[in-house]
Amino acid sequence: MKVIVDTSVWSLALRRDSQGESAGIVAELEKLIQDYRVVMLGPIRQELLSGIRHAVQFERLRDRLQVFPDLRLAEADFETAAQFFNQCRAKGIQGSNTDFLICAAAVRRNMAIFTTDKDFALFGGHLDIRLHEVR
Repeated sequence: MKVIVDTSVWSLALRRDSQGESAGIVAELEKLIQDYRVVMLGPIRQELLSGIRHAVQFERLRDRLQVFPDLRLAEADFETAAQFFNQCRAKGIQGSNTDFLICAAAVRRNMAIFTTDKDFALFGGHLDIRLHEVR
């Protein structure tokens, strides 16, 4: 099964000092990459590249991420994301537009989500999402 890797996991992997639980998450990402199971979304790529101060660092990361082509999103992904946002908000659960877009893309394509963001566990109580666990 393909796995959408959230910004939180990529951020851990891109740090130089991954230790403890972070090391296990990074090792799992490495396994997913080796198995060609990683899926990238444009909004995740944008989050990863945003805020990098030095052009050289930006270009280096941009070039490294280019081996992961973006999943093509459809109109229905955005509509489903809005529906998920509304469903969760009605239950008092807040999330970002990007988080709900990740959920929509995953549900519509039967993919798992690999994240360290605890909000996704809350979403999972109300949405039919599947979270990828470290093996």
